[in-house]
Amino acid sequence: MTVQPPVDDADVPRYVAELGLPGLVDVHVHFMPERVQAAVWAYFDRAEEHYGPAWPITYRGPVEQRLAQLDALGVRAFSALNYPHRPGMAADLNDWSAAFAREHPQVLQSATFFPEPEAADYVPAAVEAGARVFKVHVQVGSFDPRDAHLAPVWAHLEQTGTPVVIHCGSGPLAGEHTGPAPVQGLLQRHPGLQLVIAHLGMPEYAEFLDLAETYEGVRLDTTMFATDFTEALMPFDRALLPRLAALGDKVLLGSDFPSIPYPYAHQLAALHRLGLGEEWLRAVLWRNGARLFGL
Repeated sequence: MTVQPPVDDADVPRYVAELGLPGLVDVHVHFMPERVQAAVWAYFDRAEEHYGPAWPITYRGPVEQRLAQLDALGVRAFSALNYPHRPGMAADLNDWSAAFAREHPQVLQSATFFPEPEAADYVPAAVEAGARVFKVHVQVGSFDPRDAHLAPVWAHLEQTGTPVVIHCGSGPLAGEHTGPAPVQGLLQRHPGLQLVIAHLGMPEYAEFLDLAETYEGVRLDTTMFATDFTEALMPFDRALLPRLAALGDKVLLGSDFPSIPYPYAHQLAALHRLGLGEEWLRAVLWRNGARLFGL
């Protein structure tokens, strides 16, 4: 029997079970301090000023409700990504994220950093305290990942093999330091980094596929990729599908939950309709994440 994609969130557990999976691993989920989350949602409430189309938040509930929604979907492990937009924020965000992970065992303890002198100390401290994945947002932070303050940070993360989800593509908004060139320069200095390119690098899909094909530690996450919302803004060239299929062991499920303008099921259906096969889906939705995080 050919598995059919989920029609809505309530149908996701059926879909996961028919694929023969124990659940989903989502590398790109956000849980933030209440004040920070409110500011992020306020930004998306003004999306028409930034992006053009409206960006309604589908899962704008309290923390416990959002945790229950992920559980009902069958998301068995997920990140809780935070990221600073200015100096002096990251260490406090890391403390909050560590406490959140201690309270919720399904959370992959997450951390972040900013190009500042203190990062050389608080990043190793976060790893020592159990951080399993970091988040960097080049566009929001408005910094070059090759900034000199980050040289010891990248060296430590390369040495420890700690994954970093990096939003570095020029979508949905370009920044001074977005695009593949800064990341390629970073990888030339630290070729062993375990980088997860958020959003499949949209809209520079081909260039970030190049990096994933070149560097063993470079992976891609599917956050908002191939959804109707993203295809209307930054369509994926279907001529690239064979390359994406060949990278099936380096693609990880990401969603951007809770701040997505459609149901979670739509992300899964969008990946399904790429037509890359059920084995590819099994790897992306569970196996690759489970292997990366030792689940």
